[in-house]
Amino acid sequence: MKAFEQHSGKAVEDSRFSHMMAIALDPSSQYKRGVIRCITSREGDVGTKGYIDRSELYTISGETLEKFSVGEQLQIKNEKEILDRLDSKNWNFIGLEDPDIFVDDKTGLTHLYFTMPLLNKDKAKEQALINLGHAVGKSLDSLEMTMSALQADAKNTAKEVSVAPINSKGVRYNLVESSSIEERVWYSTVRVAIAKDMGAPWQFGETVFHPKKQNIPWIGGHASPGPLFSKQFIDVGEGKTLGVINGREANRQEDGKTIYGMFSVGLFIYDYEHGTIDWVSPEPLIRDTEAKTITFASQFVETKLGEGILYAHVDDSFVRAYTLYADGIRQLLP
Repeated sequence: MKAFEQHSGKAVEDSRFSHMMAIALDPSSQYKRGVIRCITSREGDVGTKGYIDRSELYTISGETLEKFSVGEQLQIKNEKEILDRLDSKNWNFIGLEDPDIFVDDKTGLTHLYFTMPLLNKDKAKEQALINLGHAVGKSLDSLEMTMSALQADAKNTAKEVSVAPINSKGVRYNLVESSSIEERVWYSTVRVAIAKDMGAPWQFGETVFHPKKQNIPWIGGHASPGPLFSKQFIDVGEGKTLGVINGREANRQEDGKTIYGMFSVGLFIYDYEHGTIDWVSPEPLIRDTEAKTITFASQFVETKLGEGILYAHVDDSFVRAYTLYADGIRQLLP
């Protein structure tokens, strides 16, 4: 029994943008509206370290889950005031990236999280401050930016949030992509982000997956948490959830350049009660047939019992949809 099926074509198309990625859909709209990251300029190649994308967030809408169109640039109140506090003579803000939407059932408020990257203007230092930004409102049309959910510094970075269920302590042990430098090599890691209030600043928790230390070849260089499945889709036990994790093979050196390995989509089991990862699939689940270097999942929508659509972007250029089948996925679990 198959675990997934790749759809043909692109899930989002717009002639204004050559590269679009990181789709996030709004559950309060029955997933008919959302936000997408549009690349406004690209320097370098996505397969080689050092490329720079400048981005803006745009709204999207669709009558079906198969095809979306891009609307206008997302308007967020108070954005300039918050960005002015972060930008400085030493750092260069390159645009909002990688949105995630969470609608709080208790308050009805819509929370948008996004990457806020700042690059050091001194290129020789190759430093970056990567914050997990936050905005909140009654809907996507009334968002107001707050201070970052997680504020970066020299040792802490945060992006690509996976919102976990509330545990028995009334806390969410969310997951974020963070980073670690080992023997002068940059690794993307998975780290807990402790959220007592989804609208207030969070706390950095422990690193729960480090590619260098786990010895899984397909995820040996970089790791990033992806969407978590509901228990209705697949139940893996009390206090635990199954989800997808994005993983990249270890970097390699060619002619003095750092070349990235293949980024693929795999599976993992997360213990959200204690904030630990119990298992990561020894092999990836999805590598897009057109991918040269990246297949990266950002959104999952259940469509009927035992089925759902996973959205991933290919080579940081376009969004593809895949149908996932719970029965096939169960056969891959420990």
